[in-house]
Amino acid sequence: MKILVTGGAGFIGSHVIEKLMQEDCQITVLDNLHTGLRENIPEGIAFIEMDICDKAVMAVFEKGQFDSVIHLAGQTMVDVSIKNPLMDANINVLGTVNILEACRKTGVKRVIFSTTAATYGDIEQLPILESFETVPTSFYGLSKLTVEKYLQLYHELYGLDYVALRFANVYGERQGDGGEGGVISIFTKKIANDEGITINGDGNQTRDFIYVGDIAGAIWQAVSTTHCNTVYNVSTKTEVTVNAMVELLNEISGKGIKPAYGPARAGDIYRSVLSNDKAVRGLNWQPVISLKEGLARTYRYFAESK
Repeated sequence: MKILVTGGAGFIGSHVIEKLMQEDCQITVLDNLHTGLRENIPEGIAFIEMDICDKAVMAVFEKGQFDSVIHLAGQTMVDVSIKNPLMDANINVLGTVNILEACRKTGVKRVIFSTTAATYGDIEQLPILESFETVPTSFYGLSKLTVEKYLQLYHELYGLDYVALRFANVYGERQGDGGEGGVISIFTKKIANDEGITINGDGNQTRDFIYVGDIAGAIWQAVSTTHCNTVYNVSTKTEVTVNAMVELLNEISGKGIKPAYGPARAGDIYRSVLSNDKAVRGLNWQPVISLKEGLARTYRYFAESK
């Protein structure tokens, strides 16, 4: 199977590539290296340095004749989207439409799209189901939700299959300091370096932290599932406070660093946990890495990378 991975040099993309290599896929990576790293792409994988907004994307698709596209490239930070909504929309909406047009015109069969729990907004009823109302509180969440609607119409009008995966808070090795799950990578690096950490807000805000290897597994299942043209939450279905996550990191590291507390970030939701029941059924998938094991792997990676 010939698969294009946009954003393949990034954190999640690099783990997806490892999974695709295990499945013996023919992989091409398209990435502008704005946040991704060239060294995240293994030797022998075809790599094209290009922005998803570039009109030259069409030529890449015409040459590649891909069966499926895993679309991970995008602007992933809530605070950035609030400071610069135009940039967020240009990348996440217009850049994605550029990719979808190339898919439509070159006969791509399926698109797997990385969307987000931020599409829901601040919902009191937990765990969150895919059927719940979507009221994003950030332009990031809005741009991702807008693309979900584009995918629905591309399927209805042009027959392009899709699977949209609403990720919970992803963490793991090779994660940068930005993005939705960046709190773990930021804190892990600082704790490994014996530096202080600051929690935004009171620390009792909750997240559904999911290990990146489990994300890669869900994406692979989305490539082949017959239950497509829909949205799935990809999560652990476990609500964890930021304070509890820090306690686990201290237990794993043995450092015992006490966090400071700062103001909450604008646009951040307070509580979040996603039901993964639909993905368990429709994707024949479930998370296998516990938070403690995932944090231990992440800590070892950053401690060894000092």
